[in-house]
Amino acid sequence: MSTPEAGPLLLLDGASLWFRAFYAIPEKITAPDGRPVNALRGFTDMVAALTKQHAPSRLVVCLDLDWRPAFRVDLIPSYKAHRVAETVEPDPAAASGAVAEEVPDTLTPQVDMILEVLEAAGIATAGADGLEADDVIGTLATRERHSETIVVSGDRDLLQLVRDTPEPPVRVFYVGRGLSKAELWGPAEVSAKYGVPLRNAGPAYADMAALRGDASDGLPGVAGIGDKSAAQLISRFGSLDALREAVTDPASELAKGVRAKLAAAEDYLKAAGPVVRVVQDATVDFSRDDLLPREPADPDRLHALAAAYNAESPVKRLVTAMAKR
Repeated sequence: MSTPEAGPLLLLDGASLWFRAFYAIPEKITAPDGRPVNALRGFTDMVAALTKQHAPSRLVVCLDLDWRPAFRVDLIPSYKAHRVAETVEPDPAAASGAVAEEVPDTLTPQVDMILEVLEAAGIATAGADGLEADDVIGTLATRERHSETIVVSGDRDLLQLVRDTPEPPVRVFYVGRGLSKAELWGPAEVSAKYGVPLRNAGPAYADMAALRGDASDGLPGVAGIGDKSAAQLISRFGSLDALREAVTDPASELAKGVRAKLAAAEDYLKAAGPVVRVVQDATVDFSRDDLLPREPADPDRLHALAAAYNAESPVKRLVTAMAKR
């Protein structure tokens, strides 16, 4: 959105980070009125640490406006089904059988607190109607033409976005093992770790993930195809689409047993590609310009929120990181 400065564009997977903060910090940490603020404090500290480490010129916290998009569920009904909680009192305006993601009761109100702090600090949030944060990140990373993009998430699915070309590059700062053990992934790292081709490591990772499946997202994969064989097949044929074509080609060099497994899973493979691949052309709405300010947008409001939420120290670290980058 903004005229870029020297630093990178930092795209944060909001829910991924505040869920991690919630479980990493004890709930006994509360505001003066007794409300838990562990996720708020932990998330704010994460943003401060990431700002200090990467010195971004622009920063966007990306949001799930729909954590389980209908188009993905229509293609594969098991998609994230294990994370679903039946809505106790459905909104009368919502579709029959409305569902919601299982979120700890003490985390939900903290998300609103986090958004308040971000707004007062002057940090942009962004979302896309009917889509996940992954799709927002996918769109912003794909269309960026000026600055290196660093995606911060604990979700390996976003490794599909890594690239060296076309410039600018995209990297994923994977925090699945915690911020202190975070790793910066590019095409070389993805290729070396998962055995996919270097030339298209990002897209190849998505195709491999679709082929092997992902229990955390409710994707069954192809029976009898694991990580290693999935990587070998994608490396050999170049893409999931090319592999599916090879299954129907009698002249293709596919072992009989592998061909039979893939043929039996054709309906799944046809659906899995669009489910696993992030949307790259979403209509993204921003709360404000994505330029990361050196001073809070509303310092008085930020100070008041910090006091109300027992978050003076994390907020101070965030303000300091913003000023010194």
